[in-house]
Amino acid sequence: MAQALVALIVSLCLAVPAAAAQVKADTKKPVRPAWSELKPEQQKILAPLASEWDHMDAVRRKRWVEIADKYPKMKPQEQQRLQKRMVDWAKLTPEQRAAARDKYQALKKLPPDKRKEVTAQWQRYQRSLAQQPDFSPSDPPAPPDPQTAEEATAVATPTPSGTTPPGTATAATPASAAQ
Repeated sequence: MAQALVALIVSLCLAVPAAAAQVKADTKKPVRPAWSELKPEQQKILAPLASEWDHMDAVRRKRWVEIADKYPKMKPQEQQRLQKRMVDWAKLTPEQRAAARDKYQALKKLPPDKRKEVTAQWQRYQRSLAQQPDFSPSDPPAPPDPQTAEEATAVATPTPSGTTPPGTATAATPASAAQ
């Protein structure tokens, strides 16, 4: 009888924590709002993020829903910028997103004077990009123009008559440098 009582107590001691863990796992609520719970207008606005929505935590989802709710009140230019940024963000890998978040957090921790300096540098960079036609900061660098690249690297070889062809660079030689 004593052995049965001990066995019962031991099995209860082992079963209670396992049951408690199972209850905790079952009570874990899904992250809300789910994509299907969004209003059609919100889904339309947040469409670039649809494929990532299930991987976002509740805080990020809430922020995006707040942005979607403010969207109709934005100026058209702001709406376009937001849409472009969402598309660009959706294209990033999880590692790139984490790096961007880390950089943002690091920027927030900078002293105000250093933050202003970094902001000024960024604004100068953006102005320089704006001066370049048909260029977006997310565009990959353009390949060099083959003809320009050839001209820049070409070293002229004299023709049989001893003249250099027009439009080609001449290599500096000790004899030509002395002249």
